[in-house]
Amino acid sequence: MVDIRIAQDPDADRVLSQDPFALLVGMLLDQQYPMEHAFRGPAKILERFGTLNPAAIRAADPEAFANLCATPPAIHRYGRSMAGRVQALAATVVQEYGGDAAAIWTTATTGEELFARLEALPGFGAQKSKIFLALLGKQLAFRPPGWEQAAGAYAETGSYRSVADVVDAESLLKVRDFKKAAKAAAKAAQG
Repeated sequence: MVDIRIAQDPDADRVLSQDPFALLVGMLLDQQYPMEHAFRGPAKILERFGTLNPAAIRAADPEAFANLCATPPAIHRYGRSMAGRVQALAATVVQEYGGDAAAIWTTATTGEELFARLEALPGFGAQKSKIFLALLGKQLAFRPPGWEQAAGAYAETGSYRSVADVVDAESLLKVRDFKKAAKAAAKAAQG
């Protein structure tokens, strides 16, 4: 078992380390919200719902599940809408991968195929898919042929671009600094 330390919380990181669906959900929640808080979301769902089984989450009453996800401390700044995305992700994992989230990557034979699978998931666009692919390669050592090309700059060794590079509190700060600098550069380019 790999020791994930993205959430910077021992219980939440243990959930991420042990459950592939939790890791997918954390990545799903990682938008418009601090990354360590996003990756704590799966542990909150597990604590409140009792399981992270994709079939159970898919089958849950949407209103009740949204309430559970929005209850403070919520799983995300937009807890209710993200609850719907979590259920959509769970449905895809059940329908396309027999409920086995890890099958998304363990049965992919190339980085290009894995990227396409990730990008097809609800709530995953091109950038999020590249970041998650880099996370799989860098932290879980899952590296199908071509994974680095498919992940692009996020696969670079020694970079601090994304959650794929967060392994402790220091690397979290470096990633945060990189993101701030990137936003400032984009803003300066616009103005």
